[in-house]
This record gives sequence, C-alpha cells and structure tokens, in this order.
Amino acid sequence: MKDARPWMSKILIAAGLYNLIYGAWVVLFPASTFEMLDMEPPRYMFLWQCIGMIVGVYGVGYLAAARDPLRHWPIVLVGFMGKIFGPIGFVQTVLAGDIPWAFGIMIIFNDLIWWIPFAAMLVAAWKHHHRSPRASEDS
Repeated sequence: MKDARPWMSKILIAAGLYNLIYGAWVVLFPASTFEMLDMEPPRYMFLWQCIGMIVGVYGVGYLAAARDPLRHWPIVLVGFMGKIFGPIGFVQTVLAGDIPWAFGIMIIFNDLIWWIPFAAMLVAAWKHHHRSPRASEDS
C-alpha cells in the first residue's frame, strides 16, 4: 500500500463498520426502519433482512479492502456501483408510488455520502495501475 493515502483506509474502515452495523440492525430489527418512517412494513420481511445481510457482506469487503485500497479497487468498484444503482432504484420506486420520499434518508447515509470518497479511490487506483508498466507488477 505504498501509494495509498491513509484517508482511503480510514474511509473504507468507516464504510465497513457502518455497513456491518446497519446490516445487522436491518437483520435483527427489520421492522424498525418502517416504524421510524411511519411506513407499512413489507409483506415479506425476510427480503428486507436479506438486503441487510447483503449490506453487511459489503462491510466485510470494505474492511478487507482497507488493508490495501489500491490493490483491492474491485471491491471499491462493486461498492460504488451499488451506491449508484441504489439511488436510481429508489427514485424509480418512489415514482412508481411504492415508497415515500421519506425513505430517501436511507439513501443519503447508505449511498450518497460515499460517492466522492469511493470515486476518488477509484481514480487514484486507476492512476496507480496505469502510471507505468512496472506499477501493475508491484500490486
């Protein structure tokens, strides 16, 4: 991790811990999100719990990537893609009338706040791996 800036590891550790905590909360207390937002809980709560499990698994990936963010850029990319597609799916679901805009508070903390640091990590990884032929051999 010679070229990785320390902030990258800190961000990935923060994202990992956040995802583990949020994922566990959704799995263990699935109705709580809907109660806080005064929403009808979904009929198949186990699907919401599966989403929580997936979020937690992302957390494990972020913690693993924190050891060497430039080398483990594919984990960051997969996370970044989820953080792009999540809000798109949210807007589609709101426009279809299936959930209220209030659910967007989850999108802010689960997705939007991570866009800039994840994008910056991916740009740094691209630069690191494309600066010279030897750079990719060192990683």
